[in-house]
Amino acid sequence: MVKSLENIRKRKHTGGLIKHTRSRRSDEKDSFSVDTLLGDHSIRVKNSRGGNIKVSLVSDNSVNVIDKSNNSIKKVAITRVLKNPSNRDYERRRVITRGAILDTELGKVRVLSRPGQSGIINGILISE
Repeated sequence: MVKSLENIRKRKHTGGLIKHTRSRRSDEKDSFSVDTLLGDHSIRVKNSRGGNIKVSLVSDNSVNVIDKSNNSIKKVAITRVLKNPSNRDYERRRVITRGAILDTELGKVRVLSRPGQSGIINGILISE
């Protein structure tokens, strides 16, 4: 997917396009959003400005759970995606986003991180 770049394509006073003198840089390439699903651990890496990289989580089967009752953090397997209040379609497709409710071995977990942006799933244990 290619996004239009401001400052590269300009127009002449006659309305014609001015041919730009450089091609797209790798950090200027656009892509579709990554919908994190339940499955084996898989990430997607993208170059960003300044030589940095962005990591998107494509799929994962574990979550880092914060347990407030005894102040501990455990890596737990995800059983299934129970609910996703951000989008009804995400709930049907079982997409994991920030705010999604997951069923784990310890109980229900609410996702705190943004897996498509941070590349990891962190969550907090919901007291029932």
